[in-house]
Amino acid sequence: MDYQQKPVMGYNELNHPCLNRPIRCIVKLGGAAITCKNEIEKINEEDLQIVASQLKEVMVPGSSSSKSIGMDWSKRVESSDISPNVDEFGDQDLIEPSNFIVVHGAGSFGHFQASKSGVHKGGLNHPLVKAGFVATRISVTNLNLEIVRALARESLPAIGMSPFSCGWSTCERNFSSANLSAVARTIDSSFIPVLHGDAVLDESQGCTILSGDVIIRYLAEHLRPAYVVFLTDVLGVYDRPPSEPGALLLREIAVKEDGSWSVLKPRQEDMSRRVEITVAAHDTTGGMMTKISEAAMIAKLGIDVYIVKATTTHSVRALRGELRGGIIPEDWLGTLVRFSA
Repeated sequence: MDYQQKPVMGYNELNHPCLNRPIRCIVKLGGAAITCKNEIEKINEEDLQIVASQLKEVMVPGSSSSKSIGMDWSKRVESSDISPNVDEFGDQDLIEPSNFIVVHGAGSFGHFQASKSGVHKGGLNHPLVKAGFVATRISVTNLNLEIVRALARESLPAIGMSPFSCGWSTCERNFSSANLSAVARTIDSSFIPVLHGDAVLDESQGCTILSGDVIIRYLAEHLRPAYVVFLTDVLGVYDRPPSEPGALLLREIAVKEDGSWSVLKPRQEDMSRRVEITVAAHDTTGGMMTKISEAAMIAKLGIDVYIVKATTTHSVRALRGELRGGIIPEDWLGTLVRFSA
């Protein structure tokens, strides 16, 4: 499939640069998909490894049959040796992954610190909030490092990029400053930016939490990827919490010009049946409701959004772009959010 697009030109908001390497896909790696959400700061190592392997499979065609020479040369707990075998790189071709951006959520990292201190509500003049701001950033950047390391072990040239460190800030929890120059230079240099939800400064309330889902929408608006994939811990969007009996997977959601959305597939016999969304008590970023709202705003741009369970064949098909521009196959399980004029 041809993903060639014209370079993104003509930025005039917040001093955005020209992107010379058009984006194929922006991936949102949900925190619940790669962490143990009920255990504070615990990574689901098995699922993270599978996700990293699948991302390599879709970013570097033919890589499944080739040997991975890792780029993580830091010391690990189970090994005392950090010396890379540099000779192995001599006969290797330079990996040029197709242009992806990865944005991950916090899962069991960051949310606890933020909710206990009230960072999302602002108030840096309060000692608890300021301490919580520092603690939240320590937690989410630790997770970012581990995700970057997982990708690097698969020979993917991943670069961690924190919104706070990039100078991004908000006003009333909406973007006020987010220069994408560093992201554009990273992509143009054939690296994979790995961003994350973060504690940032806010012009009106002092500080807040910038959600990874909001970051995805902002990147999609200005960098115009061919498609966006949300990797989650469930098959997609349900009409009620998926743990409840009778929960129905929504296969296709149509977004109108005004941002409102409706379920196209499956057609519900009882049209009065409402979609019920719950948010975990410790989640300071809005949970699935924020995800759907941001996905709808991305779809309004004419960019298809796929919400699908990580580590599955369904997520691989979405990441490859196999489902674009046509009818969703019956054997694919996930949720497509697309614009309907």
